[in-house]
Amino acid sequence: MKIGILGTGMVGRIHATRLAELGHTVMLGTQDIEKTRANIKKDAMGNPPFAEWHKDHQDITLATFRDVAKDADIVFDALKGEVAVSVLSMLKSELASKILVDIANPLDFSQGMPPFLSVCNTDSLGEQIQKALPDTKVVKTFNTLNAYLQVNPAQLAKADHDLFICGNDADAKAKVAEIAKSYGWKNIIDLGDITTARGTEMLLPIWLRLWGALKTPLFNFKIVKE
Repeated sequence: MKIGILGTGMVGRIHATRLAELGHTVMLGTQDIEKTRANIKKDAMGNPPFAEWHKDHQDITLATFRDVAKDADIVFDALKGEVAVSVLSMLKSELASKILVDIANPLDFSQGMPPFLSVCNTDSLGEQIQKALPDTKVVKTFNTLNAYLQVNPAQLAKADHDLFICGNDADAKAKVAEIAKSYGWKNIIDLGDITTARGTEMLLPIWLRLWGALKTPLFNFKIVKE
């Protein structure tokens, strides 16, 4: 399958690497190709600049947002939450009728750490994206845990923990669930339509505080019921 990922940060790179390992043709999208290649600074988390990472991942193509959205069968949104709607809105025609896997969270870092949610309670970033792209099948998932666990859940508790999925289109959710299963996910909970993204995005405040308390991002939620 030809899979496009919008965003060249840590989350996008991790999914790109895993998808390529699984045999997919992968494209990473950026606004400015030359600027992305020329950046020699590590990011805020200490990850290497794109050009350094790309030397070891030549099988993954770097392209513009528009080319990625146009050419891919399925597109992942690994953009910063603050720019996701504006960037995706410019790709409305290219993303029409396609599945968009939304990993982004509406985190606002303007007041420092920990960030707060720029949208919550009566709305969500997932809903805003779906509203901006009415002809796109938006599926919200992977946004409630660390990126390394997103693509390799077996790192924790033999993959016996839960992934949440939200979206209006059942077939689209099923296709995204198949990708998740190829990553190693055993437990996938379908929460319902895209409005349920409010719940998954509002897990981020407690997730961030658990990270601080546990001193590791390698944890996740396990839902137990009778």
